[in-house]
Amino acid sequence: MDIAIRLTAFAVLIALTAFFVASEFAIVKVRTTRIDQLLAEGNKKAINAKKVVSNLDEYLSACQLGITITALGLGWLGEPTIERILHPAFEYFELPESVSSILSFIIAFSLVTFIHVVVGELTPKTFAIQRSEQITLAVAKPLVIFDKVMYPVIHGMNGSARFLATKVFGLEPVSESEVAHSEEELRMILSDSFKGGEINQAEYKYVNKIFEFDDRIAKEIMVPRTEITSIDKDLTLSEVFEVVGVEQFTRYPVTDGDKDHIIGLVNMKNLLTAFIRDPANASTPVADYMQPIIRVIENMPIADLLLKIQRERIHMAILMDEYGGTSGLVTIEDIIEEIVGDIRDEFDTDELPEVQKVAENHYIIDAKMLIESLNDLLNINIDEEDIDTIGGWFMTKSYDAVSGEKLLEQGYEFTVKEIDGHHIQYLEVVKAPDEQEEQEESIEE
Repeated sequence: MDIAIRLTAFAVLIALTAFFVASEFAIVKVRTTRIDQLLAEGNKKAINAKKVVSNLDEYLSACQLGITITALGLGWLGEPTIERILHPAFEYFELPESVSSILSFIIAFSLVTFIHVVVGELTPKTFAIQRSEQITLAVAKPLVIFDKVMYPVIHGMNGSARFLATKVFGLEPVSESEVAHSEEELRMILSDSFKGGEINQAEYKYVNKIFEFDDRIAKEIMVPRTEITSIDKDLTLSEVFEVVGVEQFTRYPVTDGDKDHIIGLVNMKNLLTAFIRDPANASTPVADYMQPIIRVIENMPIADLLLKIQRERIHMAILMDEYGGTSGLVTIEDIIEEIVGDIRDEFDTDELPEVQKVAENHYIIDAKMLIESLNDLLNINIDEEDIDTIGGWFMTKSYDAVSGEKLLEQGYEFTVKEIDGHHIQYLEVVKAPDEQEEQEESIEE
């Protein structure tokens, strides 16, 4: 009967060890954001779980105390119990007392250690890592109760630990609840979530673009001055409609002489509404329907520009260079496309994508493509501090470039595909023949 009680107590201690080990790993592994979500959904178990994960220092100490107590109990109870069970077997084989004592100790110690480590620690640890949310919800209330019962001991141990850490070793106390993720850590979490199927490719792409959003300035996404279609303030509505029939934009900047003197914008919806109400308005100057336009410096962050556009409810901004001249134009659509990608409507049928892949290592590139984007695409490192676009980079190498002119850079051949005056529109990029042959040979090897 005494053996049965001892074995029962041994099993209880193993179970308690497993409980505290599983609790320790689960409350560390569980995501606090998930607990917050369950709490918002009204899950009653999440109340205690939130208390535990918000005070990790205290409850990890409770787990450590529990593990230590059960481990001491197993050492005190386990080995003598196993030795007592083995004693009759040693008597049966008539082994000397000294030999039986050594053997029984070795076997009892090995068996207790094996059960303690495998059943009491490793198995619950693995289970807790894979089921951290469920286990945290299940163990939170018992942990809170254990913490209240053992509060004086836990509080005393924590105080002693903090004293050693801060006074002896000079460390600052850190609360686990205050730990924040850096941008790179969030990117890694996002990548893991995508690989695990928790988010789809579109969501992964959008969130990554949000991180890049703050690093961009208005100049990098603008329609350059040379491509701006503007309307003179003295044009009549009927003359404006002729321009609209060709360009098919919704909003146009209004100029007073040239593009360095943009004084406002017109919305075609307003002009059409005025003409439909009274066809006689066709001879009215467009300046009568002009609305204010935003003017900002070209190196303004696009996040700040978006806020300005939202605040002033004007969906077009003129960018100025350091000399006060017009550098380019940005619309709300240009900013949104930085997050969601190209937005094409029924009038964009002739608009080509920024990158057209012809074949492997063979592309047609829009000359307005950012150098950093091309570097990522080709895995090269073109570095120009004062130049943003690949077309601008090409012109720094050859200002008088003509159609068909070539440049060799980092194993790629850049050819002017289309040019309008001095404005390069498209470049053809092909892996240089020698580089291509070396790459194919390495693949074959």
